[in-house]
Amino acid sequence: MATNRATKSGFAAEAQRKVNAKYSEDLASECLQWINTITNDNHPTSGDMDNFYEVLKDGTVLCKLVNTIKPGIVKKVNTSTMAFKCMENINAFLEAVRELGVPAQETFQTVDLWERQNLNSVVICLQSLGRKADKYGFQGIGPKEAEKNERTFSEEKLRAGQTIIGLQMGSNKGANQSGINFGNTRHM
Repeated sequence: MATNRATKSGFAAEAQRKVNAKYSEDLASECLQWINTITNDNHPTSGDMDNFYEVLKDGTVLCKLVNTIKPGIVKKVNTSTMAFKCMENINAFLEAVRELGVPAQETFQTVDLWERQNLNSVVICLQSLGRKADKYGFQGIGPKEAEKNERTFSEEKLRAGQTIIGLQMGSNKGANQSGINFGNTRHM
């Protein structure tokens, strides 16, 4: 847990300050409100780091969230407060969100939440899950996910496009590189 670690100093402290600076209390509060709406719970929705961490640190709320979105996706939720059991809950949540379609680059590592290393990445993961929730019949958060808009063109249309020189190609109006002496020695 985060309280057992020595405080960071030097470059590590500076790096942690930069990571913490990315955290948005408004987005975190929006995520907690969304979780309460989906799970019908009544957790505090303040977006400050301390509250966000306290609500989510043991992973039970996260597992309940994904089990509400897709029942049975997390088979066993540990209620023990032992560190490795809580980390198992967080890991089960992460496996579930990947299965629900959240891209790997929008997830977080277990220690980001458990050791409070990068709470912003937890917010990003919850927002991404919120976009995927629409597919499962739940109200999502954030912008709606884009849908595929595939277009097909006939061979005739594709051939016609190959004969056109676009204006962005530009013109050099006869200019060339003669007279440029890059790399020559200086004559005095």
